[in-house]
Amino acid sequence: MSTGAPAGTATTPPDVTDGDRTDQDGAAPAALPPVTDGGVGRAVLLLLVRRALQAVGVVVAVTTACFAIMHTLPGDAAYRIAAGRYGYDFVTAASAEAVRAELGLDRPPWQQLVGWWGDAARLQLGTSLVTGADVRHEVLHGLGHTLQLAGLALLLASVLGIAAGAAAAHRPGGAVDRLVGTWVVLARSLPPFVVGLLLVVLLAVQAGLLPVAGSGTPAHAVLPALTLAVGLSGLVARVTRDAVVHVRSSEYVRFAQTRGLGAGAVLRRHVLRNVGTTLVAYLGVQALVLVEGVIVVESVFAWPGIGHTLVHGVFWRDVPVIQGTAIALALAVVAVNTVVDVATLLLDPRPRETAVVA
Repeated sequence: MSTGAPAGTATTPPDVTDGDRTDQDGAAPAALPPVTDGGVGRAVLLLLVRRALQAVGVVVAVTTACFAIMHTLPGDAAYRIAAGRYGYDFVTAASAEAVRAELGLDRPPWQQLVGWWGDAARLQLGTSLVTGADVRHEVLHGLGHTLQLAGLALLLASVLGIAAGAAAAHRPGGAVDRLVGTWVVLARSLPPFVVGLLLVVLLAVQAGLLPVAGSGTPAHAVLPALTLAVGLSGLVARVTRDAVVHVRSSEYVRFAQTRGLGAGAVLRRHVLRNVGTTLVAYLGVQALVLVEGVIVVESVFAWPGIGHTLVHGVFWRDVPVIQGTAIALALAVVAVNTVVDVATLLLDPRPRETAVVA
């Protein structure tokens, strides 16, 4: 994933002006080429084209890998699917054979895979082998719930973590910095399911402020989102603190201060945008972790997300559901990478200048 230059490696603030491009002796080096709207558009267009091609390759690779893995698992897939349809107590050899013939599981694996590719090219993900429901509907239903949960968790973690990190960076080594450091250690040392159970006891059982589990109302999303946000906020606080401290100690910030710029101007023009490039890239990575790693939290709170759909698909050997969820997760990775790269282009002009020169 392209994340742009991290704040710690920058020697010139991203929004530096021609008047700022002077060394301490007053000599002005050769100016970079002017950044035009056409340069920005060209860089974004090239990025989108690359990501679109990447999405096609990722989808083919991921679905093929899922198909191969499912066919190497031990056991009879037809029997497992029949058990999912009728229940284990009512499955017979005859019903398993009927399922095998109905779904074409007796065909060579490569023929099944090619047939699925053909359906996917027509945007048809097929139907569940167990429930008969449309896979696209099931995947979109689960993905929507997961994105809702991950988005709320990322928002809470960003607000808490950025505020705590900025406060800690104001006086490195001070009381607030040590307090935030302790919070980071505690937040990262507790597993998510432990945090979730603690929040359930405190906020749901004892205080009665929130529902314990399930979905259907906005209140149901608060506890699982807060569970995810607790651990993530510690990491965001640490990254924010280190980035702000490093940028404030950089040469270009000290030079801006010697030129008479006020603290507010230095913060807006030089600190925030350099820290922003680091935070945007980091939050993009964490967004992927949230989308793809909420299975445990979804299970604790009975949240009907994409993890819930994937787990049931694997258990029942429901290959179309597994491949559909894999496609959704793979495209989510590409989409988040694209958003992060576009945001980095807007925050940091250096990649845009490279595109203009090219």
